[in-house]
Amino acid sequence: MELGDDVVLYALSANKDLAQKVADELGVPLSVPRLEKFPSGEILAAPSECVRGKRIYIIQSTCPPVNDNLMELLIFVDALKRASVKEINAIIPYYGYARQDRKSRPREPITSKLTADLFVAAGVNRILTFDLHAAQTQGFFSCLEDDLSAIALWAHAAKHDKAVDRENLVVVSPDHGGVVRCRRVAEILNTPIAIIDKRRNSSRQPEVMNIIGDVRGKSCLIVDDMMDTCGTAVAAVNALKNAGVVDVSMAATHPVLSDPAYDRLSDGYPFKKSWVTDSIPLREKFVQNEQLNIKVCSLYKMIARAIAAIQTYTSISDTPKIYRD
Repeated sequence: MELGDDVVLYALSANKDLAQKVADELGVPLSVPRLEKFPSGEILAAPSECVRGKRIYIIQSTCPPVNDNLMELLIFVDALKRASVKEINAIIPYYGYARQDRKSRPREPITSKLTADLFVAAGVNRILTFDLHAAQTQGFFSCLEDDLSAIALWAHAAKHDKAVDRENLVVVSPDHGGVVRCRRVAEILNTPIAIIDKRRNSSRQPEVMNIIGDVRGKSCLIVDDMMDTCGTAVAAVNALKNAGVVDVSMAATHPVLSDPAYDRLSDGYPFKKSWVTDSIPLREKFVQNEQLNIKVCSLYKMIARAIAAIQTYTSISDTPKIYRD
């Protein structure tokens, strides 16, 4: 790809393997930043070469350890701004604090807006994300913001997996909020959808109240933006199996997989198969447990296409079309 000689691509601590794949796809070198942590725990992040007048692309998810990765990115952006770069593009495959996007109770913060303000104050010109928890979060950014989706990637993976029973497949939304995402996957796969009517009890734990749609005797694919503690996912599987489904698989963009996710997924192995992306590196214990059958689909081609689109002033929204076959 001809991107010009002003492109500089950086990987910070969170997504080094993903960034290297992006660099290889683009045919550009992956620049090495200066990253240090002082004995006090404070972070130093700075470019190690002259970047004056360059267009910078930084790949860094604000995944666990969330605050360290967030501060590392903010500090690096500040260093770049002070080094007189032309443009700073932050590619944040997983955007931490995205779920705190409103006041659900009195006196609560809206940290999704707070972090958006921090990026702009630090000097970011554009932010690229994947499957924000709520699409309207894009309105929190006063800089350019593009939210791409892994929907085409999931659909492509399921479409070309021989283990998937396409004739009896139903795409399932784990709650009402994910219906649009679910419907888009179903349209690509040409399958019906079902919706799980979920509530949370007084302990904030998910409880399935009803299943909307015909799932008896079907193979189900639950589609969601992330897998975190997997409480909702396991509750959905149990409800679907009680309704007579044959098997259940899962597709989620962000494998947060906080405790007790490993124990929940290992208890009876509820999913026939799971697809996730490398927006967050999959922890080793999940990789080593082959019975979990977790397949990682990389975002590197979409990120590389997005960078090329930004550089050449072409459409970023056409990026997922590479998975249309």
